[in-house]
Amino acid sequence: MASTTARSMTLLVAGLMGLAGVVSAAAASHGADPRLLGGASAMCLAHAPALIALYAGWNRFRTAPLAALLLAAGTALFAGDLVLRHFAGQGPFPMSAPTGGVIMMAGWLAVAVGGLLKAP
Repeated sequence: MASTTARSMTLLVAGLMGLAGVVSAAAASHGADPRLLGGASAMCLAHAPALIALYAGWNRFRTAPLAALLLAAGTALFAGDLVLRHFAGQGPFPMSAPTGGVIMMAGWLAVAVGGLLKAP
């Protein structure tokens, strides 16, 4: 049950992340700061398909739940920091973008480790 919910949430987050990526790209191209919003868009649009792939391979990939959690949380923190800095002038907390980046790196490491583990 928990795995089914986590898997469904991964697809939901992927869709919302893709939406956020397109919205921030549009905002960046229509007069907003393209440096901040463009970076947020790039991270969202790069990681949304990764979450969809994890969703698709969920039952054949041991580290899919961990990788999805780390990629989703890291991307939200990183992109959220950039968006907040654009609109509010500051991020949620000091070093939040780099923290999100490290969490994303851990997510990609979980993907790599999953390639070494025997399928369940």
